[in-house]
Amino acid sequence: MSDKHHMCLLGLITLSALLTGTSGAEVTHVFCSSGENVRLSCNNALPGCTSTTWIYTRHSEAVELIAGGIKKKDTEIHERLSLGSDCSLNIKNVTKEDRGSYSCRQYVNGPQQGTDARVYLHVLHVSSSSSQSEIRSGRSVTLSCQLYYDRVSCDTLVGSERIDLIWVNQAGVNLQTDSRFQIFSSEQCLSSLTTTLLNEDHNREWRCQVTQRNQLKTSATYTVKYSAPTETKTPSPVTSSTSAAAPTQPGVKDSTLIPVSSSDSEKSSQTTAAPTTRDIKITTSHETTSAAQQITQITPNPSTTTQRVSPSVIGIVVAAVLAVLVTAVILWVVRKKRADNRKVTNDSVEQKYEVTYTEVATRCKIQKPKRMRFMMRIK
Repeated sequence: MSDKHHMCLLGLITLSALLTGTSGAEVTHVFCSSGENVRLSCNNALPGCTSTTWIYTRHSEAVELIAGGIKKKDTEIHERLSLGSDCSLNIKNVTKEDRGSYSCRQYVNGPQQGTDARVYLHVLHVSSSSSQSEIRSGRSVTLSCQLYYDRVSCDTLVGSERIDLIWVNQAGVNLQTDSRFQIFSSEQCLSSLTTTLLNEDHNREWRCQVTQRNQLKTSATYTVKYSAPTETKTPSPVTSSTSAAAPTQPGVKDSTLIPVSSSDSEKSSQTTAAPTTRDIKITTSHETTSAAQQITQITPNPSTTTQRVSPSVIGIVVAAVLAVLVTAVILWVVRKKRADNRKVTNDSVEQKYEVTYTEVATRCKIQKPKRMRFMMRIK
């Protein structure tokens, strides 16, 4: 089993009888799972392999793969073929299409020497009815295990050679005894397994084995792989800082500050506005307490071409600016009204004082002759 990933386990089944209608050819059955490498032995090889010819037959069509010990390059699988030092035929990365009959034949000076050494290659393949994106916990999955054959029937393999397909877990325990799995065989060389996936099934292996007379010949493994969740990239949040003093950021030449001040007393208020897209500073001073709040947008990153600003931060900045502007306008109106009231009061007092002086002067002028006449009467 240690060489499973490099060389297929060979199920060497030597028939006790020779094929009927052939010239005494010896037959060997080899079982291999798809994706593995296989070695087909040539039991009638002559030294040097210069007389060896390998012929592949499927669907009654014969194709020469090796002729005179040299690989022919006009075949579809020539890149996966090689000839061993013992004249054996090596096939890499076996597929189910490679099943069929392989004959090793010897030609010496023209005519054929001896009989053929025939090898039947049977390929075991496991597939899933679900795509990889559908493999996840809670989903139902059906696995199919099929033994592909050619030139011989499945009934012959099962009846005379007692071939059987068995599903086992990683520990080699037959899954037929586990009620979690439903195993069904529509035909003797095809077995399906259905189960509902669990969280702990990730990276778990289930194997389909081929046995001949209760002896393992080869197996194909299916490994459960859950798809990772799609990661979505979220824009970087805009950071805001609040401090008692607004530090000047180095390296920003065109940053502009917008101060807005307001006072609860009769001090003057002034608002200076300037457009900016980099930094905004809002300062509010009172008689008893003073604080400075700075809301700084992210400085453009040189490594990126665009920068997104969160709508909530923009809303907060706009609301803060409007609140300060409304406060400044209210204070300005109140101050102007007080100034107008004070001016009206001063004008009324001055007018009152002027009228009083005039009345006194007039009264004194009127009463002066009366006093003089009174004094004259006394005299």
